[in-house]
Amino acid sequence: MNIKKVGLTALAGSLVATSAFAGALSVSGGAKLSYVTKEGTASTNNESSRFAMDQEMSVSGSGELDNGFTVSVSHGITGMNNAGSDSSVLTLDMGDMGVLSYDDTDGHGGLAGLEDKMPMAYEQANDGLGNASNIAVMAKMSSGQGFAYSNTVGGIALSLQYSDGLGATTKRTDGNPDKTVASTNSSSSIGLTYSMDAITVFGGTGTEGQADGNEIDHATLGATYAFGPATIGYQLNDEDDSAAGGTDLETEIYGISFMVNDNLSISYGEHNTDTAGSATDQEAESVQASYSMGGMSINLKDSEMSAVGNTAGTNHETTEILVTFAF
Repeated sequence: MNIKKVGLTALAGSLVATSAFAGALSVSGGAKLSYVTKEGTASTNNESSRFAMDQEMSVSGSGELDNGFTVSVSHGITGMNNAGSDSSVLTLDMGDMGVLSYDDTDGHGGLAGLEDKMPMAYEQANDGLGNASNIAVMAKMSSGQGFAYSNTVGGIALSLQYSDGLGATTKRTDGNPDKTVASTNSSSSIGLTYSMDAITVFGGTGTEGQADGNEIDHATLGATYAFGPATIGYQLNDEDDSAAGGTDLETEIYGISFMVNDNLSISYGEHNTDTAGSATDQEAESVQASYSMGGMSINLKDSEMSAVGNTAGTNHETTEILVTFAF
């Protein structure tokens, strides 16, 4: 008997989808309307309008395999500029064996998923600050296309990420590899999260490949503590470039949030980034609030940043109101 052949045949049979895997996809989306103002030396003053609507929706579907595993897929579709897919994710849920996925654009597994774990009412404190001329900096593991694996082992949430080229974009199809950027070294990272009562501790490490053949070493360590309606947190992100003359970054992040009631939450957060060799630290702070009622939510933030990109004399301020409706 050909044992090898029998084993491969059995494996192939176990991965055949049942009749429930019919290939049907469902469409989801929502309505978002925002109003944004920008001020300061790094502001953009040529907006045609400060109002904007979200122009994205998602199609998704799933099916169960004969071995009990579940395969699911989702495609994000945008109506901005040239309409098309802006993100696709293929996921294999293996139950107690964990979850394996491939994201073709913006995977946040491993250390990338720990970019900012501070308590917040709306979004991270440095979001939306800086522009193309004055780029805001932050020590963090880059996200991008690649494979991710997650599981819980001994109460610890484990997340792994691997990519053969984080700079790749969505301009690829089956059998047509990405050719939009130069080849880069592979990137990999691990993130760990452990919660015990009111305390959550997280951390991880990773390496990010570069087109010049050098690597950036990343590390993150942080914790949050919840007491009553309030949660406080602190984390430190570190980034070391192995290239001669490379830029090393260190970002400290603070956050505190408070649940006023079941519908209203408020928060305050800070992002402070030090760049090696720079005499000026980039500092950002943000006050936020979020209110929900039924299928509608209102998010507000007022954020400002000084020494954008560690450049003295630059500053940026933004105020945003976002109204979302779920159907």
